[in-house]
Amino acid sequence: MKVLKGLYYSNDHEWVKVEGDEAFVGITDFAQEHLGDIVYVELPEIDDEFAKEDSFSVVESVKAASDVYLPVSGKVIAVNEALEDDPALLNTDAYENWIVKIALNDKAELDELMTSEEYEKFLEEEA
Repeated sequence: MKVLKGLYYSNDHEWVKVEGDEAFVGITDFAQEHLGDIVYVELPEIDDEFAKEDSFSVVESVKAASDVYLPVSGKVIAVNEALEDDPALLNTDAYENWIVKIALNDKAELDELMTSEEYEKFLEEEA
């Protein structure tokens, strides 16, 4: 199971990659592996605003549908439209294929997320 260094992670298996005051958000390798073959991704609208821990997307696989929660609050400034045509991109590389890009409301919220090392320990405890 792949965990990338330099990202932030949530207990719900989302990752956050920060670039200045913006962030890319997606699901982790652990999440995509447990979902199985992903067949649909519901994307939010650009300019939608979400509070921390709000559901912003739904990922459906052949096994189940799962809400995706925003680990930090922000406004959607881009969505990965490639996922509409090929949702299985999340299975191919969950870290390369982000779901949304947001303008961060409060960078201090990042301090409440896990580092890659903390997330690896979290995964070991979940196993």
